[in-house]
Amino acid sequence: MLATRPEKQNRVRQICKEHNAKPSALIEILHQVQDETGFLPKDALVDIADALNISRADIYGVVTFYHDFRQAPLAGIDLKICRAEACQAVGSQNLAEHAKANNHPFTDAYCLGNCALGPAVMIDKKLYGRVDADRLDQLLKQKGE
Repeated sequence: MLATRPEKQNRVRQICKEHNAKPSALIEILHQVQDETGFLPKDALVDIADALNISRADIYGVVTFYHDFRQAPLAGIDLKICRAEACQAVGSQNLAEHAKANNHPFTDAYCLGNCALGPAVMIDKKLYGRVDADRLDQLLKQKGE
């Protein structure tokens, strides 16, 4: 993790340069910044807007539209439960209800690309298939929740 504001600003600018400072690369840039910092700090969004010569409103529109982007650090485990049709057909609704009832914070995901092995979940960027309530509890316990 970068320590000082100038280091962070330089890294954000470098990431933008790696994408030729093209506004069409905004989503890739946002993902890369978030991967490196854990979330999208407000000052990084300002730096991206400046580097790409687009408005801050455009940046915020993208960040707030897509559920994968975070403007604050995660508190704990990053759990996503697939809520797409294939996973719904094999029990993701019950899995989400179980997670909610057991105070497991999660984000709805609309397709994790693991349709044949639903219900699918992603925990800290690792994909798991055929997850029922018991397996979810085991996986979260292993992760330290």
